[in-house]
Amino acid sequence: MSLYKNKYRVESTRLQNWDYGWNAKYFVTIVTKNRKHFFGEIKNGKMILSEIGKIVRDEWLKTPDIRLDMNIKLDVFCVMPNHFHGIIEIGKNKYNKRDLGRELGRRDAMHCVSTTNNTTNNTTKSKNKFGPQSKNLASIKRGIKSAVTTYARKNNIDFGWQSRYHDHIIRNNDEYHRIKQYIINNPKNWEDDKFNSENN
Repeated sequence: MSLYKNKYRVESTRLQNWDYGWNAKYFVTIVTKNRKHFFGEIKNGKMILSEIGKIVRDEWLKTPDIRLDMNIKLDVFCVMPNHFHGIIEIGKNKYNKRDLGRELGRRDAMHCVSTTNNTTNNTTKSKNKFGPQSKNLASIKRGIKSAVTTYARKNNIDFGWQSRYHDHIIRNNDEYHRIKQYIINNPKNWEDDKFNSENN
């Protein structure tokens, strides 16, 4: 699972010509500024949430109800002391109805993710340009981050988010199960986690 850990410090690498509002499963990570432990602590391999950690959890869980028109399904997630991991599926909806085969070429079994090289006939087109920008993965993350920041300000908590983030299109079932298990095991593996500031 070091593959995922090694990517956390990298600015989100957006797949060229992929609209992040399209029907797919996504692995999302968001991190606190300077990796400060705002969300609680790990005790005996279990996460004990702080008040602001509970807000992160609650905002994530509210996402499908807030965005009913996006047909969102939540999968496993984990609030950690200074970061959050989750798998989210954006379902088929009125904002992402396109002939994706024509846009991306051959697709694999996990929704509409291209299995061809990232370079397609559309490489000169801008990234994530299809459809309204308020109905995509970035808008979901913005909403969660904004709600948590608002709570922090109202409660005089000197809180901030890291500007960099990681998201990943889940391309097949093997990848899905690897990422899912990584998220489930995150609290008990905290001592070796690269986000654990005590290790840096």
